[in-house]
Order: sequence, then C-alpha cells, then structure tokens
Amino acid sequence: MLENIRLVKKQICDTADLESESQRLMEEMQVLSDMVQKCINENARIAQNQTDYQKRYDELVSRYDATKVKYHETEKSIKARQAKAERLGAFVKAFTAQSGAVTKFDEGLWGTLVDYMTVYSKDDISVTFKDGTEIHIG
Repeated sequence: MLENIRLVKKQICDTADLESESQRLMEEMQVLSDMVQKCINENARIAQNQTDYQKRYDELVSRYDATKVKYHETEKSIKARQAKAERLGAFVKAFTAQSGAVTKFDEGLWGTLVDYMTVYSKDDISVTFKDGTEIHIG
C-alpha cells in the first residue's frame, strides 16, 4: 500500500515540468521587460511617430501581462502540488507509525486525509479530501 501511495505521490506531485515552465516564463518576462524599456528609451532619444510608438509599447506590455498571468498560474500549480505532496507525506508518516495492520478506525489517519464530510441524509454522504478531491457516496 505504501508503495502505491509513493507512486501516486510521484505522479500527481511532480513539479519538474511546471518548474521548467515557470523558469521559461520568468525569462520571457525579463526579455519583454527589456524590450519595453528599450522602446521607452528609443522614444526618449529619437523622434518618432507617437501613434506607432504607443501601438508598439501597448503590444509589448500586453504580451508581458499575459506572460505574467501564465507565470502566476504556473507558480500556483507548483504550490498546490507541493501541498499535496506534504499531505501525502503526512499520511505516509502517520501510516508507518502504526504498529501492525490497521484493523479499526484510526482518527489520526483519517484526519491526515479528510478535510470534511457533508451528510445530506443517512444514504447520501460526500467526503472532501484535503487535496480538494470529493467523493460522493449514496
């Protein structure tokens, strides 16, 4: 069982791809920021059509803002996966601390996984786990 949990943790909590994407987006934001600054500096030094300048400037800023949104979404995903990894790690730790097989309900183990339960009726129950996963029973 623990090996299965470790495999699941590896699959759903891996952040390597997201971290690469985050780094790429950060580098792209730096390039775009440099391009915006260059655009501003050129406008200050060289007389140019202000409509063309404003169009170019707005396009660069728009690209920067879109990249920044993607960067923050990627960082949020990384943090969410890291939080899942911590919760699964806590479960594994609590589970391995058990002496022998779990043969009865263990409140501590349950608490490491479940955030809350919603009971609609005796035959209609919803369990929400700490990672946001919800299972409907009934």
